[in-house]
Amino acid sequence: MKVFLYTALALTAFAFNSILCRMALGKDEIDAASFTTVRLAAGAVTLALISASVGKTRSVFRSGHWASAFFLFAYAICFSFAYVGLTTGTGALILFGSVQLTMVAAAFVRGERPKALELAGIVIAFSGLVYLVFPGLTAPPFVNSVLMAAAGAGWGFYTLRGRGSKDPLAETTGNFVRSLPMVVLAAIPFVNGLHLSNRGVVLAVLSGALASGVGYSVWYAALKYHTAMRAAVLQLAVPVIAAGGGIMLLSETANRRLLIAAVLVLGGIMLAIFTKRPATRT
Repeated sequence: MKVFLYTALALTAFAFNSILCRMALGKDEIDAASFTTVRLAAGAVTLALISASVGKTRSVFRSGHWASAFFLFAYAICFSFAYVGLTTGTGALILFGSVQLTMVAAAFVRGERPKALELAGIVIAFSGLVYLVFPGLTAPPFVNSVLMAAAGAGWGFYTLRGRGSKDPLAETTGNFVRSLPMVVLAAIPFVNGLHLSNRGVVLAVLSGALASGVGYSVWYAALKYHTAMRAAVLQLAVPVIAAGGGIMLLSETANRRLLIAAVLVLGGIMLAIFTKRPATRT
């Protein structure tokens, strides 16, 4: 039950990241560089305060890794700029389709092999992404799609590095703190285009403090109970949650392409998850 709750909470937090980002950027409440900077800073401050409240302040500055921080930063910056031109559901589908591809490829390299039904689920779920981005009248913008795919690769590597985490809170906090100089440097070229409204800042803070900071810590705690394959497939539930949230909260339309893609993705997840496979602990 604990694993289920951790996983469900983390996946819901991931979906709300897409919703909050789209709410801020889609209505021009804040620019992408500022959103990313505020988001990572809010996550770092929130996690540092939580760590201090449980007596882990000293371990925070010794935890985390520069490589993990880079993948976190790369994901966050590409994620924000991609959502300038994507709807909530479409962006989430591309993001976690890329996450799946990255993590499955890494699992193969490490010698992890899926069972037949699990592989079938992966293929079906990924076919939903292929159908979504296949050239057509409703296909998403190419540049934004590439940026979101890059964000997915960054998140995939960040997730893979977290599977052996012994202290999820401290390591997540350390990674957020280490990502701050990277995002500040990356924002410098966009300084002339900075635009922040009060609502945009609040949305970025909510994304960083709750959906990212707390959500990622919970995800790191859940990861040790999942294989890389299963963690990759599970995250494909996020686009379905995000698309539903975008329709309810942002008045986005559910076109036929998105609905078919969502059915394929969700069906593939169901097939892969119902395949009995003991989780590998690291």
